Amino acid sequence: MKGLILLLKAVYSIYAFIVFVAIMLLVFPFSILASFFGRIKGGNLMMRLCMIWADTWFLLIGMPHPKIYESKHDKKKAYIFVSNHISYLDAAIIPKAIRQPVRPLGKVEMSKLPVFGFIYRNAIVTVDRSSPANRANSVRILKSLINKGISVLVFPEGTFNMTRHPLKEFYDGAFRVAIETQTPVKPVLFLDAYRRMPYESIFRMSPGRSRILYLEEIPVEGLSMADVQVLKEQVYRIMEEKLVEYNAVGSR
Repeated sequence: MKGLILLLKAVYSIYAFIVFVAIMLLVFPFSILASFFGRIKGGNLMMRLCMIWADTWFLLIGMPHPKIYESKHDKKKAYIFVSNHISYLDAAIIPKAIRQPVRPLGKVEMSKLPVFGFIYRNAIVTVDRSSPANRANSVRILKSLINKGISVLVFPEGTFNMTRHPLKEFYDGAFRVAIETQTPVKPVLFLDAYRRMPYESIFRMSPGRSRILYLEEIPVEGLSMADVQVLKEQVYRIMEEKLVEYNAVGSR
């Protein structure tokens, strides 16, 4: 029985990948047009295309994303969105979860892929964590976007959480930017991404719900750079508690 389940997951994963690529190729010509509108307007158009891509893909592979709001969400307000990171699926969930002008921060390596890389680097802010100069430039871009009323999304863990804990240690970056720009932090948790697509293998995908949890925003008014560690620990604690409460780590 276990062998059959693994076979079915592999077949489903191949189907999901084929559909993903097919939609990407349909979106690609429009992404080229969007790129001519510049980094701001063009980037917003690119994210809208990614929303259409994500909506279509998840529908066709039978993976609904019920949204849980623990507090009201103002889509007209700029936030520093922070999310847990535990699956390759996370990138596709972002345009499903954030339905407002936003730029995720992502690894520069993904921008080197053919076709997908073009969309990727025009829709997000890339960062090379091995280069201090590149990291500093990425932070400057994030601040510029926030000053233009565009939200940003950061995975504060930096990479996949491969520990036995709900979260791995956070980097300071997102919280420094939040304080420097006086922009509230908004945790958004992907509760079932690991269940739907574990990072151990891209051939172990499975259909089913993939919940998105929106937590209450965390204000930063009056905080200084001396409070970065306190803010980071506060956000970590809140996200960790909610991941456990909603059984997001049950499959780990």
